[in-house]
Order: sequence, then C-alpha cells, then structure tokens
Amino acid sequence: MSRKIVIFGTGQIAELAHYYFTKDTSLEVSAFAVDGAYLTNESWLGLPVIDFATVEERFSPGEYDFFVALSYSKMNKVRSDKYGEAKAKGYSLVSYISSRATIFDNVRYGDNCFILESNVVQPFVRIGNNCTLWSGNHIGHHSIIEDDCFIASHVVISGGVTVEQGCFIGVNATVRDGVTLGRQSLIGAGSLILGSTEPESVFTGNKAQARNIKSVNISKI
Repeated sequence: MSRKIVIFGTGQIAELAHYYFTKDTSLEVSAFAVDGAYLTNESWLGLPVIDFATVEERFSPGEYDFFVALSYSKMNKVRSDKYGEAKAKGYSLVSYISSRATIFDNVRYGDNCFILESNVVQPFVRIGNNCTLWSGNHIGHHSIIEDDCFIASHVVISGGVTVEQGCFIGVNATVRDGVTLGRQSLIGAGSLILGSTEPESVFTGNKAQARNIKSVNISKI
C-alpha cells in the first residue's frame, strides 16, 4: 500500500514536487498545507489545501508523511523553519531522489531532500537534511553537504569539499577540491571558488571576490 504525504506550499516548487512524487515514486500526494495567511483556496491541483496550524487534525502524522517544498528564501531559513515545525508536529519527512540521478550506493542523505534529475553524486558523499540539489550538478567524492543547503543547476563541487549549513550555490558555480564553504555562504552564479570561505560571506562573478556584506542581510537572491 502506497504511503501518503502532505506537501507544504502551493508555489512552483510545490507543483514540481507534486509532479515528481506522483510520476517517479510510489508515494501518493494527498493534500497541500500553507500558513493560514496564505490560505486563499480550499483546493489546488485537485487536492485539498489545509491550514498548516491544524493540518495534523485531518492528516495525522501517524498516517501521513510530509514534504516541505520551499525555496532558498532568506538563505534557506524559511524552509529550515518550516521543516522544524513539521518535525515538531510529529511528521516524518520524506525525500525525493530522482530515478534519473546517479547516486552511488554508499551515499548518505537525510530527510526532506529534493534531488532532481541528472545529478551525479559520487561515492562517500554525505548530504544532510532539508537540502535541495536542482538538476545537473556534480558532487565530488567524499564531499559533505550539511543541512538546509540549496544547490542550483550545473554546479561542480569537487572532491572533499564541505558545504556548511544553510549555503546557497548558484547556477554554474565551481568549487575547488578540499575547500570549506562557511555556513550560510552565498556563492553567486558562475563563481569560481578556489579557497575556503568565511561564514555568511558573499561571492559573485567569474573571478569571485568576497564582498563586505553579510549574506543574512540580503533580502533577495
């Protein structure tokens, strides 16, 4: 019997999650949940939309699992907070791993991960909880991706890299082997990172240089 899930969100990522879970897993999406302030319709994609504050009353954590389908807003904090709230309600959070991704058998990954097609995740990689790897990335051997990270498309992370909690890595960025990206680092699209970064640092451009600003003070990325 298929396990049933509730997806948090009614945006584009939630729509994608609904599609991927429906087409590429045995899981059955039963409903969507949103915060009460955003509850404008009672149904979406043919399924009920429920106030997150009371979602467990209708969709019990004993009978349903959960998936938080949110973006990298506020350096992944919005997604991280909702993930924690869902766990506090007693839900088990599921991950989606595309059948079209190459994930070696000794790779370990956490819950509420969203790993899309054409990712190549080499042996001995560890991926934490609540991480998104959009399509087409290379994650090199022995690398560690900590919790709450968002890696956009066609990123190259070389071997032995540590990506600390809450980082965002933009499209086509490249990270040299053996470096550490400090927690909540923002690596802009196309950046080349050849050395370790400080926490909350921001790198932009092809010849990336650290900017005198904290990533948590940027309102939109």
